[in-house]
Amino acid sequence: MAFKIIIYHEAIDDIQAAIDYYNEQQSGLGKRFHTKVKSTFKELKTNPFFQVRYDEVRCRLVNKFPYLVHFVVNEKEKTIAIYRLKHTSMNPEKK
Repeated sequence: MAFKIIIYHEAIDDIQAAIDYYNEQQSGLGKRFHTKVKSTFKELKTNPFFQVRYDEVRCRLVNKFPYLVHFVVNEKEKTIAIYRLKHTSMNPEKK
């Protein structure tokens, strides 16, 4: 059974900031990034059990882009809460 995705506002803001950045770099690149993010979310629905990185938070790399999806899996409720998308070279302590 597939898990339900819940995306927090901070993650939406992170996605939009990355889309804006990539579009400034090259026309259409932001759209390609967004497509890869949506693909990553779709894959998480069926296979969310990546290694726990800190606390209960798991991370999954966005294919072809240096971003990690930070999320928590609730097996009982069959949900995945996506909290943030962070560039892999960003200091993890930075909010």
